[in-house]
Formats: sequence, structure tokens, C-alpha cells
Amino acid sequence: MRLIILGPPGAGKGTQAERLAAGRGIPHISTGDIFRANIKNETELGLKVKDILASGGYVTDEITNEIVKNRLAEDDAKAGFLLDGYPRTANQVDALDAMLAEKGEALDAVLELTVDAEEVVQRLVKRAETSGRSDDTEEVIRERQELYVRETAPLAEAYTQRGLLVQIDGMGSMDEVEARINAALDQVSSAR
Repeated sequence: MRLIILGPPGAGKGTQAERLAAGRGIPHISTGDIFRANIKNETELGLKVKDILASGGYVTDEITNEIVKNRLAEDDAKAGFLLDGYPRTANQVDALDAMLAEKGEALDAVLELTVDAEEVVQRLVKRAETSGRSDDTEEVIRERQELYVRETAPLAEAYTQRGLLVQIDGMGSMDEVEARINAALDQVSSAR
């Protein structure tokens, strides 16, 4: 399956993406993880994006599109993938469409985890405390929420118009959310 997972930062996308990818035998491709690994290793890309991410901003579409295109060309993504953190803008949607069209492929579904805004803030503050992620200050969390609403949430409407969006209640235990996702994807698969 070729999937995207959407939702505001802290909605549980990463956790659910890892579980879903493992269960479906497809790679979980997280642009955030790719960026953080490059920052940690002090690569050229890492140096470019370090300040952007620390301030709560997004890396440019041009850089992000190139990273995703290269990653989707790897062997493990040929049978499917789960994109987490991409696309975030209308330009990235267009770039992904073009990447897939070049290979004669299309998305199967776009999952959107919906959560209560205050729950998201609490999750991110807790994650910052337990994981040592210096990019998760309260100020940065609130900026990311605003960016998500302004730039990324409208993508849900575009994917709704294409009949690809599947909204999933992201509240509850990890197992409950995972069960909802799998049930929704089973319906997508059986509708083909």
C-alpha cells in the first residue's frame, strides 16, 4: 500500500506509522526522522535545516521533495510506503503526484489522525521530557500547531475531494488507535 499519515504534531503519527509499516511490511518514511539524523550527523543537509527546525519552521519544499524522491526510489519502497510528515504543502502534494505518476503509481489512502488540541500540547511536552528532544519547547509546539493549521490541514480537504482521506480518531491507547487504523485500511483494501 502507498499511504500518507496526516495529523498535527503530537497526534501519534510516528508511533502509529511505525506500527502500521511493520504490520503491512512497508517502510515508514519520516521526513522529520531523516532531518534529525542529518542534524545529529552534522551533514550538509543537517546544517541547513538545524536552525529551521529549532525555530519550529519547515524545511523548504525543494529540499524536502528531493529527499522524498530519493527515498521512494530505494528498493524497499517499490511495493509500498507510509509517508509521515510529507506532504505538508500543496506544492509537495503536486511533487508527490508527479513522482508517483512517473512510475505509474498512485496513493491508496491518506490517513488523518484527529486529536484534541490540548491533548496534543500535553503529549509533546511529555515527549520532550522523556526523549530529550530539544526542539519541543512549548513555544515551538504552539508555532508548529499554527503552521499545521495554516499550511497542512488544507491538504486534508484536497485528499477528501480525491476520495482518499480516511479520518481516524487518534484519542485513546496506542492499541485502540492502531485497531481503528487497521480496520479502516481493511475497508480501503476490500473496496478495490
